[in-house]
Order: sequence, then structure tokens, then C-alpha cells
Amino acid sequence: MRDSRRLFNLKFQPLAETRPNWQINPQMNKKVSDPLRPFSSILFDGDERAAARAMLYPVGFTAEDFKKPLIGVASTWSDVTPCNMHIDKLAREAEGGANKAGGKAIIFNTITISDGISMGTEGMKYSLVSREVIADSIETVVGCAGMDGFVAIGGCDKNMPGSMIAIARMNRASVFVYGGTILPGCITGDTRKLDVVSVFEAIGAHANQKITDAEFQAVEQCAIPGPGSCGGMYTANTMASAIEALGMSLPNSSAQNAVSPAKLDDCRRASACVINMLKTGLRPRDILTKKAFENAITVVIALGGSTNAVLHLLAIAHAAKVKLSIDDFTRVGKRVPVLADLKPSGKHLMSELIAIGGIRPLMKTLLDAGLLHGDVLTVTGETMAESLAGVKPYPAYQTIIRPLDQPIKKDSHLVILRGNLAVEGAVAKITGKEGLKFTGRARVFNSEELAMTAILDGTIVKGDVIVIRYEGPRGGPGMREMLSPTSAIMGKGLGKDVALITDGRFSGGSHGFVVGHITPEAYVGGTIALIKNGDAITIDAEKRQLNLEVPAAELKKRKLAWKAPKPRYTRGVLAKYASHVTSASLGAVTDADLKL
Repeated sequence: MRDSRRLFNLKFQPLAETRPNWQINPQMNKKVSDPLRPFSSILFDGDERAAARAMLYPVGFTAEDFKKPLIGVASTWSDVTPCNMHIDKLAREAEGGANKAGGKAIIFNTITISDGISMGTEGMKYSLVSREVIADSIETVVGCAGMDGFVAIGGCDKNMPGSMIAIARMNRASVFVYGGTILPGCITGDTRKLDVVSVFEAIGAHANQKITDAEFQAVEQCAIPGPGSCGGMYTANTMASAIEALGMSLPNSSAQNAVSPAKLDDCRRASACVINMLKTGLRPRDILTKKAFENAITVVIALGGSTNAVLHLLAIAHAAKVKLSIDDFTRVGKRVPVLADLKPSGKHLMSELIAIGGIRPLMKTLLDAGLLHGDVLTVTGETMAESLAGVKPYPAYQTIIRPLDQPIKKDSHLVILRGNLAVEGAVAKITGKEGLKFTGRARVFNSEELAMTAILDGTIVKGDVIVIRYEGPRGGPGMREMLSPTSAIMGKGLGKDVALITDGRFSGGSHGFVVGHITPEAYVGGTIALIKNGDAITIDAEKRQLNLEVPAAELKKRKLAWKAPKPRYTRGVLAKYASHVTSASLGAVTDADLKL
């Protein structure tokens, strides 16, 4: 590992050298005299701002603190989920790091929800909605409080992209910190390393009488041993890796256990890095370029990451004013192999990858092979190539990351499909272990719950294509994840015998022959709304096609007879979300009609 002190010998100078000794505050259109305090000086300086200063003495400010850069620490702490239960301690470390580096930190909270707890219920409809609430709340506090920069600490699926959307929107000196991965669960006398997906798959196994009541109970009680995000290459670890590949977190932030000295140090150094970004003039949109997003896509593919990365990277790019489309995933994916043997489709957990060096040796391999852009900037001020220069390769004995010439799959497992069932695109997660083509008869369900019942009671049989519709961003609303059905399919032993398609989405823990993000969604009259039981459906990963084998004349007839359903919610946050959200093919963003 390189000397961490180098992180603060920042090389990014051009912006700082070309800027005058004053700047225009873009929100207030005022000149500020201190470039290290472009926002807080407006809030605090001068006799007329005495009331603002008075409000902060009770929370620990001194007179000298008002002369320092104001650094926010956006904490996603909550006892709602083990993913975030430790983040209050991490926030305190980040606060100390900012204060020691010459700033004045303020900790504030945003919400978090738990996909693992709400999965398979109506509550899961709030999951993707929470990404927007988190982004909006961070923007609101940072903007209102005049923070000059901030650290955002996220530990679960939606508060990670939510934090990054806020970082991209605000474009103030900022660094993202991943809360870290959970350690594996274990049962006495059992060699398996358990995680949350083990529980979901045990539900199907128990329903199929493959495990006893006692075995089922043991998995339930032992799978989640403490703090941290889900342990496989599911959405949390996928997005942490993607954010590091974007250059927006410190080296190794994505590959540290939640409870570890390394994670505490990561928080302290991240805050100090924000201060240095203020000194050099480096800002998130200097880092978040098209090349940076291509790097993130490359790393996600090599790791066999979650389909949710497509949705979230599109949304972050939108906030950063970078033109990214689902077709970029196809373009990049044609040349990038899947190298990581990680859960859910593989054998290993993130904690095992951490033990052999995390993702940085993989990134160095990709860089050396010409698959990563080395000239992009990172929050340290170094280029990606400079940041990776001293990284050592994985130990020779390891089996988690394959060599480039021995991939698990020679190209991307994230396959963008088009066809008459997905005119605007769909996202499949196909590692090759499930096969590359599937044709079967449709079994249609207008909600996840109805499909789940059919899977568990034996209605679903070999050769079926399960269709779960009216679960899209607008139709759900909220685009629920289908971890419960996909895990039940695996638990029932049908993983290679049935397929599942949906206008909803999948958890990073889902695996099997699955296709999500089908657009246009059923709620707006997409072809998925016209499928009938028994229709033939073909999924072809090689041709990148998803087709309903029904004549065009028949589809036209069905479309004329189709009636749009009434909204499921007419008030509250779900109704508000449904009225603003765009297609999944655009990242399901809620501000697309605004001129950015």
C-alpha cells in the first residue's frame, strides 16, 4: 500500500493558479474574499450576520471557527439497518479529521431505508424513491447552511448513489466514504459463509423441503453478524467500487470492512482531502467526466456487479451533466471481461476480496491492459494512473479474481437487450452460467406478491418465463427489486430452468436468467403490458434481443384493447415520485424536465 501521506501532496494546480483571489458565489452572485470559504463567508462574515453566528455558538462553535472552511459531514446513520448502524461513529471520525485539517465540521443526517427488510413487501416501493429524498436532503442542508465542502458517508444501496447525485449537483469540494462491508455469518459446525442472500434462498429451500425447520432458523439467526453492507458483490459493494473507479473516494475506500481501523482512517483522511480540494480548486465535475464513467462501468463489469449500477450511474451522470446512455454499457461491455468469482453468481464474499488487496490490484490490471483511462483525475489530485502506480498484484494463490486471459465471461454480464418487448431497452444480468439464450412460455403476474405465491406453491415449472409487470418506476411506483422471487427460484432448484422478466429491477443479490428495467414499462403501455399467459418469449444474450413471439397484428389488437390502470397512490411521496420520475432507461431521475 502506498504511503497515505502522499494523498495530501496534491498535484492538481491549474484551476487554483488561474482563479483570482476572489470567486463568485454561484448561488448568491456575490464576490467572496476567501477562496477557502466561498459559501460560509457569505453566511457568517460581517456585523449583519451576527444572528447567524449566534445560532452556532450553542452547538460548539468558537469565534475562531467562523474563519475556517465549513465542512459538512452527511451521515446516513440509523438503527433501521445493520448497513448503517455504525455510521455515527464514522461521522465522528470524519468530523475530527476536518477539524484537525483546519476546517470546522458540522454533522447532519439524512434518511436511510432497508431493502433487505422491506424486500417483497409494499414497503420496498419506497426504496428507489429514497435515493431522490437522500440527494435532495443533502443538497438542501449543504445549500442552506453555506457549507464550503462536505463528506458523505453511505452504507446501503440508495444512500450511496443518493450521496453521489448530491455531490454532482452541488459541485462543491466533496468526497464519498463507503461505510464498509459486513463480515460473513456462520453456523457452528457449518463451513458455509452466510449473508443476507443465504436467508432469501433458504426460504425457497425450506418451501421445497430441502432444509429442516431447525436449519432454516439457524440461517435466519446467524446470517447477519453485525454492522456493514451486504457481503457479496451486491448493489452496495458494486456502487462503492464504482464510486472509487469514478475517482470520488479515497483509494481502498470501497474495500474495507465496516468495523476496522482502516475504515476509521478512511473517514479522517476523506475530510482532510476535502480541505485540500478547497485549496487546489478541484471540484467533483472536474473528476466526473465521460471517461470516469467509462472507468466505473469497466470496474463494475470486471467485478460481476449489480444491474442497479446501470440505473445509478445514469442518474449520477445526469446530475454531473455528463451524457451517458444505456448504449454506453454495451459499447464498453464488448471489450471488458468478467473476472471476479464473487457472490451472488460466484463463491466468494467481499471480505475475502478485501483480505487479498481489494479492487485496486484488479484496477491496475485493467489499466495496464488499456481498459481503464489513466488520465482522469481523482479526489486526491492524482490521476488514476498515478494513484495505481504502486499497487502490487494479488497473491499467486488467490482464486477470487481471474487472470485476463482466463475470464469467467469474455464480455459483460450486464447485457442491454432490445426488441419488441424492450423498445427502449432492458437490462439482463447474464454471467454465462445460466446459458445465453432462453425461450419459454409466459406466466404473467401483475405484482411481485402474486408471482412469489406461484413460485412457492409449485405453479411455476421448468420452461416458464415469469413476467412480473406494473412494477416500474411509475407503475409500482418505485421499481421494486425482485430478490424474493429470484431467490425463491434458486431455493426451489429452478435457477437454470426458468427465466424472470420485469419492468421492475433486481437486487444485486439476484442471479439466474433474469431481465429487468424493461422499457417502456407496463404502466405506460409498453409491450410487457400486452403479454398473455402461454405466449412465447425469447431472451437472446448473444443477439442482445428480448422478443415476444406474437405477430405484430395481434399486438396491435391487444394494444387497442389495453386500458391504463389507475394510479396506485394519489397522495404522498409515492404519488409525487410517480408524477415526476422518468423511464428506467434514463436512470429513473426526477428532474429530467429541468434545464440543468
